[in-house]
Amino acid sequence: MTVVDAPAPPLPRTYLVWLAGLTVGRLGDATLAFALGWAATGLGGTTAALVLASGGLPRVVLLLVGGAVADRSGARRLLVAGEAALLVLAAVLAVALARFGTPTWLLAGAAAALGTVTALCLPASGSMPRRLVPDGLLARALAVRQGSGQVVLLAAAPLGGLLVGAGGLQAVAWGAVAASAVSLCSLLVVRERADPATVDGAVRRAAPSALGVVLRTPGLGAALLLTGASAALALPVATLLVPLLGRTSGWGPGATGAVTGAVGVGSVCAALLAARPARRAGRATTLPLATGLTVSTAGIVLVAAGGSSAPAVAAVGGLVLGFGNGALAARLAPLVLGTAPRTHLARVQALVGLVQAVPVMATTAALGAVAERTTPGAALVLTAAGLAACAVWARRRFTG
Repeated sequence: MTVVDAPAPPLPRTYLVWLAGLTVGRLGDATLAFALGWAATGLGGTTAALVLASGGLPRVVLLLVGGAVADRSGARRLLVAGEAALLVLAAVLAVALARFGTPTWLLAGAAAALGTVTALCLPASGSMPRRLVPDGLLARALAVRQGSGQVVLLAAAPLGGLLVGAGGLQAVAWGAVAASAVSLCSLLVVRERADPATVDGAVRRAAPSALGVVLRTPGLGAALLLTGASAALALPVATLLVPLLGRTSGWGPGATGAVTGAVGVGSVCAALLAARPARRAGRATTLPLATGLTVSTAGIVLVAAGGSSAPAVAAVGGLVLGFGNGALAARLAPLVLGTAPRTHLARVQALVGLVQAVPVMATTAALGAVAERTTPGAALVLTAAGLAACAVWARRRFTG
């Protein structure tokens, strides 16, 4: 008699409803952020830098605060309040734009307010997949979310440009209001499987700090270290080194944008592969950590090789790089979130954000200096060597 393994169960409808609302809401936020930055560029480079810094600084400062509030008071409760605040802020911005136009103080203030709310809610949002799906489906749930997030990143700038051209910044702000309303409605109808806020108060008060949890939980510290190291090396490639390489190689903005966009497309492809239901229950659909790092390394080498006069080769390299980055994220994200204790889900997610954001700022500055003193190709080779070293370490440290 032949025994046929049961197929993996589908993702819970509650999770899909929440994810759909989240995707719409974040698309509205990302489109508005692009439009604010675009409006700021019309007032000069200093103003543009001020607006970007006003939106980005709260993410570094308030992540740990948001994680602690989410774990102690309830992630869903914080997200409902945050989404309502984003809706009100976008509406106030739309009205203020009609009254005052686009002065520097309004653009910087709006970016700071939106960035503050987003930073406080990021850890709670990052912890929601484990609160809404069984642990056995966590990897697929995170892969689906990873893919939707990449689609938002790819679509935000073109959509923002289209809306700004058609109706101005005020129209984008009203669009963000509608997007936040959709996200808020999705949050109101979902219920968590397990809410850390319901844990006994004495247990929550006696719980160790997030850093203490990382040090005590086997494998969690190593996973966070690999998360930070890989992000510090891989993320500046598309945001900094590819544009520098395109300018020095004479590609032009179109070809340079195509190479950068290929990175996002590759990441989406990796997320789709990881999100496929396994043919047999319990069978993994993600690649090993070392494999993802090795693929990313190969992609960077191809990008560097195309720098002389072959943007098509560099675009293929961008696609390979994005696929490797996506495969790595599809394996690392469930490892980190699945290992974290339920009392510290949001706080661990806050640490994930910090170990990515802070090293990236340092390596971006360092790689920019290397590219300026040597060549962007040399900086890419240095980055590839670092990722290769991470791959060797991951193969020794992690079993899969």
